[in-house]
Amino acid sequence: MEGVSTSSLPTLPAVPASGRPDVTARLREALIGASFTADGLLELLGAPAYAALARSETVPALRATRGDTPLAVLVRLFLLQQPVPYARVADVVPVDACLESGWLVRVGGAEVAATVDVRPYGGPDGEDWFIVSDLGCAVGGAGGIGSRDEGVVLGVGGASTTLAGLTVRTPVASALDLGTGSGIQALHAVQHATRVTATDLNPRALHITALTLALSGAPAADLREGSLFEPLKQGETYDLIVSNPPFVISPGARLTYRDGGMGGDDLCRSVVQGAGELLNEGGFAQFLANWQHVEGEDWQDRLRSWVPRGCDAWVVQREVQDVTQYAELWLRDAGDHRGDPAEYQALYDAWLDEFEARKVRAVGFGWITLRRTGSAMPSVTVEEWPHPVEQPLGDTVRAHFERLDYLRANDDAALLEAHFRLAPEIIQEQVGLPGAEDPEHVVLRQHRGMRRATKVDTVGAGFAGVCDGSLSAGRILDAIAQLMGEDPVMLRDRTPAQIRLLVEQGFLEPA
Repeated sequence: MEGVSTSSLPTLPAVPASGRPDVTARLREALIGASFTADGLLELLGAPAYAALARSETVPALRATRGDTPLAVLVRLFLLQQPVPYARVADVVPVDACLESGWLVRVGGAEVAATVDVRPYGGPDGEDWFIVSDLGCAVGGAGGIGSRDEGVVLGVGGASTTLAGLTVRTPVASALDLGTGSGIQALHAVQHATRVTATDLNPRALHITALTLALSGAPAADLREGSLFEPLKQGETYDLIVSNPPFVISPGARLTYRDGGMGGDDLCRSVVQGAGELLNEGGFAQFLANWQHVEGEDWQDRLRSWVPRGCDAWVVQREVQDVTQYAELWLRDAGDHRGDPAEYQALYDAWLDEFEARKVRAVGFGWITLRRTGSAMPSVTVEEWPHPVEQPLGDTVRAHFERLDYLRANDDAALLEAHFRLAPEIIQEQVGLPGAEDPEHVVLRQHRGMRRATKVDTVGAGFAGVCDGSLSAGRILDAIAQLMGEDPVMLRDRTPAQIRLLVEQGFLEPA
């Protein structure tokens, strides 16, 4: 989660001054000059040590940076938080200017240390970006840092990159990043939005977002202090809203970098519902969220009730954990398992008490996308898809809603007159017992995007196989009817539903 919210940060060190753009520009030039980039980091560390960083394990990276090259110096200084001799740093970055502006501090007389983490981050088009965060947070998410201080601003994590990959990247006039944290979503947004607004309850997070944008050589954003939608002005609307909110469902709000502070999943619900009226026509709102699976309630109905009026929605549940797994995950996230066993047990009990009181049996995690629509009959799709997907998915998300528009605008008669082509990289699998003359069923499988698989009958498989855009759907069905000895009128009557499903799921595309 990127929304850190606290106004009192007595134990956290001062962050660099954002009023020295000249120093930030010189530091950026020095970092890139030493290949302190995503590609350079991978080349220096090697794949195993690089992957270990995502697990909050730094020993392999420390071993790989025992040398004295400029890149090794920067990795130890800004990513691994190791003190480095002043003379070595002076060979690589403008050390005195960085000391004066607060990027570095002196320690132990002859050494300097970084005041913030800086992680190289590759942009979607090969840009060299840098994500600034609090010390101990550039690698592997929180890594238990939450138990030290609730005001911490996290760096790049799996949730951040997931949301960035999901987001629809079309040029827009205005974008809003709710709970910006270290500014990852805002950094992506300023590349394709004329105006970007980023909010956070924590002024420290806003300061760090400004550093992330400046060190990445990106345009500035309109940074506003306040909780979620509160800093927005009356009547403001947006073409894109993104949020990786503090979605963890927990008893209370002990760690505000991740805990919503509202009962159950109310924070996620309020974020989704509040976004509807702020979207311009055709605009997208995209979130990561957790939701409760409550005894006696269909979780899909729960999510449908969140969707604001006037919006299409696509909700994808990626994972479900029972309440014990969920409590253990987030207790470990905060490092509570490394403390006093009695205190850990008490915290665990409190989580289970909270879930029991709310009759929660499990917690779902996934993605929610809204699109403002003028249709009188908005479409709401809520599905479970725990299987691997191909990131980035932004184009897949956009295409999903474009297909909704197409299907709404075309009744069955229009579908039969339309021309379709098979989507790229679709394969057909025949499933059955070895040696059997005919397959039990046929499966169409995508190798791109959501990587869906769907069963089709003989007609559906034959239809999809000849869709190259040259013949109308009706003419293809007439030919299939003749080959199979079926009544063409009956085949035309019963097949549009299957065509509609194949279009909706992205197997067929209107030609």
